[in-house]
Amino acid sequence: MKLSAEIIAFFRGQGFLIVTTVDKNGCPHSACKGMIDIRSEGKICLLDVYHGKTYENLKSNPLISVTAVNEHKFSGFCLKGRARILNAQDIDAEIRNAWEEGIAGRLTQRLIKNLKEEKGHRTHPEAMLPQPKYLIVMDVEEIVDLTPGHLK
Repeated sequence: MKLSAEIIAFFRGQGFLIVTTVDKNGCPHSACKGMIDIRSEGKICLLDVYHGKTYENLKSNPLISVTAVNEHKFSGFCLKGRARILNAQDIDAEIRNAWEEGIAGRLTQRLIKNLKEEKGHRTHPEAMLPQPKYLIVMDVEEIVDLTPGHLK
């Protein structure tokens, strides 16, 4: 499914995304993940630093949704589709570099906010994240615009 320039820019502008998978009992599980790439042909790449519930769920059920919202603009999108897992050893250097640049950018933004006395977390959690364990590659099959109709 093709993604518009508007959707791509929206997702690229987010600090994190909410990723929802389904467990073996049919219950949804949501987690925060950082996006590495989003492509117009409808592919999204996310790196995960844990082998937790998201990983376990995707091994048995590839259904996934990725949600991003902008509370200030009262807008957002939910992308639904199917995902596949690439193990750490199969992640290429370009994707690893993009992840490291993303972490550096998040650290920079946190430092700037702290200097402006917009205190958040007392430490810098991004600096303590482990190396990525696997890559999630999602093929988008459906786009849901979360912006209320009367605000479009």
